[in-house]
Amino acid sequence: MAKAPIAKRLAHSHSHHGATRVDDYAWLRADNWQEVMQKPETLDAEIRAYLEAENDYYEAEFGQPTADLQDAIYKEIRGRIKEDDSGVPSPDGPFAYNSRMLEGKQYPQIVRTARDGGAETVLLDCNIEAGDGYFGFAGASHDPGHALLAWAADRAGSEYYDIVLRDLASLTDTGEVIRETAGSYVWSNDSNSIYYTEYDDNHRPYRVRRHDLGTDQAADPIIYEESDPGFFVGVGKTLSDKFIVIDAHDHQTSEIYLIDAEQGGEPRLVAPRVTDREYEVDERDGVLYIRTNADGAEDYKIVTVPADAPAAENWVDIVPHREGVLVLDVALLKNHLLRLEREDGLPRIVARDLRTGKEEVVRFAEEAYSLGMSTGYEFDTSVFRLSYSSPTTPSQVFDFDLETGQRTLLKTQEVPSGHNPADYETRRLFATAPDGEQVPVTLLCRKGTQLDGSNPALLYGYGAYGMSMPAAFSVSVLSLVDRGFVYATAHIRGGMEKGYRWYKHGRREHKTNTFTDFIAAAEMLIEQGYTSKGKIVAQGGSAGGMLMGAIANLRPDLWGGVIAQVPFVDVLNTMLDDTLPLTPPEWPEWGNPITSPADYERIAAYAPYEAVSAQAYPPIFALAGLTDPRVTYWEPAKWVAKLRATKTGDAPLYLKTNMGAGHGGASGRFDRLKETAQCYAFAIKSVGLDG
Repeated sequence: MAKAPIAKRLAHSHSHHGATRVDDYAWLRADNWQEVMQKPETLDAEIRAYLEAENDYYEAEFGQPTADLQDAIYKEIRGRIKEDDSGVPSPDGPFAYNSRMLEGKQYPQIVRTARDGGAETVLLDCNIEAGDGYFGFAGASHDPGHALLAWAADRAGSEYYDIVLRDLASLTDTGEVIRETAGSYVWSNDSNSIYYTEYDDNHRPYRVRRHDLGTDQAADPIIYEESDPGFFVGVGKTLSDKFIVIDAHDHQTSEIYLIDAEQGGEPRLVAPRVTDREYEVDERDGVLYIRTNADGAEDYKIVTVPADAPAAENWVDIVPHREGVLVLDVALLKNHLLRLEREDGLPRIVARDLRTGKEEVVRFAEEAYSLGMSTGYEFDTSVFRLSYSSPTTPSQVFDFDLETGQRTLLKTQEVPSGHNPADYETRRLFATAPDGEQVPVTLLCRKGTQLDGSNPALLYGYGAYGMSMPAAFSVSVLSLVDRGFVYATAHIRGGMEKGYRWYKHGRREHKTNTFTDFIAAAEMLIEQGYTSKGKIVAQGGSAGGMLMGAIANLRPDLWGGVIAQVPFVDVLNTMLDDTLPLTPPEWPEWGNPITSPADYERIAAYAPYEAVSAQAYPPIFALAGLTDPRVTYWEPAKWVAKLRATKTGDAPLYLKTNMGAGHGGASGRFDRLKETAQCYAFAIKSVGLDG
């Protein structure tokens, strides 16, 4: 057996609010972490040696012994993917734009076809641009005149994006590059300028500049600059092409400025930021349509206001707030208003004819499903696009014509190796939390699964930032379900599956509800015979990785294994470090332990790293990315180091750090499948299966 790496202990203490804590592994945080994000080779040699020793230990103890199983899972998943696949073309003026994947290739091609027919033209082949290194593609955007393509890529995983300009007549790059942007950008209507965001020294998107084509980037004027480090800045455009939209926001508060997309000029404020008030803006015929939680509209409402007098006192409700009916998204066409809603955990689309006020509802009949909508490039159209899937039903894409009521199926996801939905069952169950709340759980299993407790299960959870986990189709999870696993997603508090209240009761002072909801979901699966104690593998990433650390501390006996992907486990130290990219914007989510003794005490009590104790933990597999600016590599590294020094028992503990990637892991679609195969092999072995 390989010897597990033992990280050195170097006493480091910090005091806050009269409490002093010792952090023996603080040395794993590189002092030059900002530089490491862009230049991984600058990482301190001693830190690198530890991370590589952990990687070597993982390979010796798990990677190599399970190589055949990982390869089998990888091939299964890849066999379910149509490799030479394309999206559905989106029309825009004289052309229709699309992306396609080629057999054996990792990255997309961006293509277009003339609306009146003709051959397809490849505008950009990301496989050529990617080379052999990391390639984080942030998309491509053609200019309004259809003569230029702006495309953006991150070459290190650090989320610094270079925007490259390409001439679509010659299909060659012009040589003009807007370097080290934050990845958000939009064209002016005259095709002569690009508005883009950039980072401050702490990797926070805080500023909007305008780049006038043909000029030096150093001369780009500052259009907007945010002074509050807790607010991130983005830039977009209304579908009507009337306004450039600058959005400053944290997780609970937003503020929007508009710029005339034709004339340019100074940004004009819609409504000043008010703590805990959020709003989003679109435009039609000189009227702004706004989704907002103003005036106590916890589950959001839609209001209108004249674009030339947008102050909040002028807002008028057109879709009033209805408690328990969460307005998730709004889209605006020339004559129609679309809204995506969720009630009791299930989504629906409501389309309103703005000329008559008549509404039409689009919903589906399955017990649990995922539903989305999009509007493409064109404003003056009656057609919108919807996507639908369920855990048993592969994705389907429809065009829905709001004038005729015709629903046209454009594409059904193909599973080349075969998939029969009738072989599987989707169920929607409820677990009772300790305070009596009913926690939805979406479950996928083989039809005829015996409820005798003999089945292994994988229970997935996230529970943060109001993000809801969709009940969608996945080609990957079938590799577990076909091996007898029950695959379950716990829709725990911290998400918005049951409205904004569900989110509010899973953050800040209510954060531990997220953990106890997840544990309640596991106990429900055991009580109903879907699985049994010690046969459940828990999985989560990022903030869901914090969930993994918490439930491993709270109920280690329940889990056959724990998979923590880029886990946010060092919550207290991160929230105390206001130089990190996400810390100030995250204080509304977790609390500010720098200024609040109560927040400090509460976070210290549940933070997974702080709460590691001398107990027998289940098998744990932690994954990290060296250039991750969101959950820095040292969080999982410190956690694993402390676990290894503290835990009892001999359950496996592995840390795998991707030394050339960030928060999203490997950039290529097939390389990402290999990471999924690693996780699933760990799940299979953790519950005692051979594969």
